[in-house]
Amino acid sequence: MHSILRHPIGEPLDVETALESPAPGSNVPGSTASTDVPRKRLPNWATICEASVFVVFAVFFILYGVTPIFGGDGMGLVGADEPRYAQIAHEMLGRFDSAHTLKERLSACVTPYLYGHPWLEKPALYYWRAMFVFQDFGVHDWSARLPSASFAFIMVALIYLHMRRFRRGGHLDAALITVACAGIIGFSRGASTDMQMAAPFSIGLLGWYAWYETDSKFWLFDIYFFTGVATLAKGPVAPFLAILVVVAFAALRREWSILKRSFWWPGVVLYFAIVLPWFVAVQHQNPTFFREFFLEHNLERFATKRYEHQQHFWYYLIVVLLALMPWTVIAMRALVDGIQTSVAEWRLRHSKPDKPAPKRPGDAFPEFLVLWTLIPIIFFSFSQSKLPGYILPSIPPITILTGDYLYRCRKTGLQFWVLLGHALLCGVMSLIAFLLPWLVAHGASMPPTHPLTAALLAAIGATLLILVVVHGFGVARLRLATCGILVVLVFFLYGLGPFFGSPAITSSKRVVQLLDRSYSARPLAYRLGGLAPANETVAVFRVRRDVEYGLAFYRNHQVVNYEETGVPDEEHLLVARVTGRGGVDLHTQDALGEYLEGRQYEPLFTWPEQGLEIYLVGRK
Repeated sequence: MHSILRHPIGEPLDVETALESPAPGSNVPGSTASTDVPRKRLPNWATICEASVFVVFAVFFILYGVTPIFGGDGMGLVGADEPRYAQIAHEMLGRFDSAHTLKERLSACVTPYLYGHPWLEKPALYYWRAMFVFQDFGVHDWSARLPSASFAFIMVALIYLHMRRFRRGGHLDAALITVACAGIIGFSRGASTDMQMAAPFSIGLLGWYAWYETDSKFWLFDIYFFTGVATLAKGPVAPFLAILVVVAFAALRREWSILKRSFWWPGVVLYFAIVLPWFVAVQHQNPTFFREFFLEHNLERFATKRYEHQQHFWYYLIVVLLALMPWTVIAMRALVDGIQTSVAEWRLRHSKPDKPAPKRPGDAFPEFLVLWTLIPIIFFSFSQSKLPGYILPSIPPITILTGDYLYRCRKTGLQFWVLLGHALLCGVMSLIAFLLPWLVAHGASMPPTHPLTAALLAAIGATLLILVVVHGFGVARLRLATCGILVVLVFFLYGLGPFFGSPAITSSKRVVQLLDRSYSARPLAYRLGGLAPANETVAVFRVRRDVEYGLAFYRNHQVVNYEETGVPDEEHLLVARVTGRGGVDLHTQDALGEYLEGRQYEPLFTWPEQGLEIYLVGRK
């Protein structure tokens, strides 16, 4: 137990305040008479350099390859949720712009619409933020992603500032590890509600713990305000998880009084002032909202398999391991260290019943982070519907633990197996990234010698770089070495440029163009736009939902699905899926013959990257 406690997770809290000044004439060094004007303390050069490093990496990992001026918007919307949510925001903006009075405009912001029908699966926070981004930057796929990117940056920046204020030393490590892990990079680039919930939820819990350490109501404000924002992103799951974390923390610490002290009437009023107006208004406009949202899309989604997202109970263990890459090995060691420290603290408190509670609240920080990590994972593991974004709120506490763990290892060094595991994982990531174009184009087949050799050399180089840097410069440089490898991989995937006006290197964009053609409907929608204007009919048959919703967003017009609404009478373009995974023939031609009942149709072109064939179907 002593070996666990000899390296405390944080440092003693030193709070400086500008409200206390030395008395006039005192001999306190640096004191001045009360008549003197106090001098403002400017940040020193080291602080400016550190903050600059954070901002540069954070902006790069969150925005490069998202916006046209910084890396280009090389990847269109992917999956079913991105184009669907973006289209809802687009339609809400259309209703907002067509309103003439303030009352009509406010009413247009209440009910989300998809293809002219109310869409009540999620609250409206993402749609509001996206529609107002659309007003400023236009309706684009990249602008639909800015709400998530901006929330991710705010979250990581506040992690940096929080740790610098309360756990100085590991603050830059924690912030860089957070912004440079796969889960945060991925979801910060998604036009979805996941980051809209995870970011304010994380900020709120950090604020609550700051209140626990300082007893300042200023910090208690955070948990109520940001939990209210998170509720508008995904609903009641945000306050439910926050309450679970706080109650579990109070139970583990046997400090039940913090529950009473956490209940703050101004905060409760603030929370309901944020949440209730929209929930009341949408229920007023849509009497079925309570049943659809609370009963179907919350309770039924959790308790039943109705929405067909069932996975194994251990599904989120795999998701967490992948979301933390390339820091997975160190993060798991840091999590184990946090659990061991928490258990040791718990045993120390309970081994001597007459021993007073620890006077330094910082001792509780690892316990709080461990509970914050585990509770969402355990809770959603019992859900019958599982999607990766559900446990995004569990990633920041693990990365904070990891940053603090690395800082404490600067003197003693990392265990060799942890360092080697991290280096090998960086090498494996590099190998997969450099082989990704071949794997996307040809499937899981053995690549030829040239790309395989290049990928192996990149993997070996990444592994050796980590080992050499840590051996020569210490653990403090591990973060920069790892982030440097990630920068190279991002450049490989998204290409070089453009950079704020300077043009892109066209030959470096081949990988992202391949990914775009293989996973997004954008290139196909642009091709169809040259054959049929947006107001003409496009139909789909047997395609994935992401293709259907993607074509609808890029054409700003709902597509017709043969299997749901039948075959339209007018002449139209048809996008049909003819091959499945591994090139399996889906016998689409035979099925089309039955649907079209002798109508003339001719193939126009194929889209082999997604197994599609496009037809021109004649009038009935």
